[in-house]
Amino acid sequence: MPPIKVLENIYWVGAVDWNVRHFHGFTYSTHRGTTYNAYLIIDKKVALVDTVQHPFAEEMIARIKEIIDPSKIDYIIANHVESDHSGAIAEILKHAPNATVVGTANCQRGLEKHYFGNWKFQTVKTGDTLNLGERTSSFLEAPMLHWPDSMFTYIEKDALLLPNDAFGQHLATSKRFDDEVDQNILMWEAAKYYANILWPFSTLVTKKIEEVQKLGLKIDMIAPSHGVIWRKDPMKIVKAYLRWASGEAKKKILIVYDTMWESTENMAKAMLEGIISEGVEAALYRIPFSDSGDIIAELLESKGLLVGSSTINNGILPTVAPFLREMEGLRPRNKLAAAFGSYGWGGGATATIEKSLESAGMELAASAMTVKWVPDKDELQKCYEYGREFAKKVK
Repeated sequence: MPPIKVLENIYWVGAVDWNVRHFHGFTYSTHRGTTYNAYLIIDKKVALVDTVQHPFAEEMIARIKEIIDPSKIDYIIANHVESDHSGAIAEILKHAPNATVVGTANCQRGLEKHYFGNWKFQTVKTGDTLNLGERTSSFLEAPMLHWPDSMFTYIEKDALLLPNDAFGQHLATSKRFDDEVDQNILMWEAAKYYANILWPFSTLVTKKIEEVQKLGLKIDMIAPSHGVIWRKDPMKIVKAYLRWASGEAKKKILIVYDTMWESTENMAKAMLEGIISEGVEAALYRIPFSDSGDIIAELLESKGLLVGSSTINNGILPTVAPFLREMEGLRPRNKLAAAFGSYGWGGGATATIEKSLESAGMELAASAMTVKWVPDKDELQKCYEYGREFAKKVK
């Protein structure tokens, strides 16, 4: 794939990772792969904004060589320390030994601890600028979106925002722009990205967008460091971020559970029927057979969550624990939740679930529904009614 012209004298020179299926270790599934976007700005001074993961360094350098001799690069702007964006800095510096690395003070400390290089570094903060000639790059610190070092780069001449991980998607495609890809897939991957990475920082997301708006920055294009570039309607993803950050959701309920001998599963299915009878959308996920990253993505725009588990060792099934731990870390906003499950003698699963849901900041909308051993016809009817009543609260 050749370099792609983004704007006059601005080129995409990144890499497409068609094969990656997990990110951040194994915490995030990437069924559609991803991209590592790097942008080359040609002016009186030449700047490379972000790089790629190390295995793709030579691929990026080859694309740069199709445009310019890499030795002419004056600046490497590092919006973020994480190695999927900084992993090729050392390699590009071999070709451009006189280049200056530009980033926040936190970025400098992070890069030094990652790569132990003695690089020429220029620290910048919000409001600082870098004159490239006809273009001027300005910088806006964005700590915890999603690391302490994160920042945005803005090119006023082109009304171009380069926000690194913000507004990205894990989506491998031969196309580079939002208007070239399926919109349903694009927005699903953008939502999954937000839910699995940025959800805990929703308050900061809202504040940062409001800060950009107060600065009066004109934005005609948003070029993140993963996925496609937002050129047709960049405000589409900005409005989506504001909606997700606010906790706005549809009248929809997810039922997430695991079961030992189908008793808890039968409870879940009865609740599902009760919810549907109230005209509320619902989805059922048995955790070992479902991808947690996908469940989290769907929860982003769902108002209610029911979590179920059989009891084992006075607690929850081990398969349910990672999902609840994710909830505690992500802290979904404005969710109604409840627990259910079957037990044999001592019980304990539902108490564990309720504790985790409360720790995640969710509102317990009903007392736990429990059944001893196998639910009979009357108990399944109670589960059906439980689903109905929960659905009414979500309406």
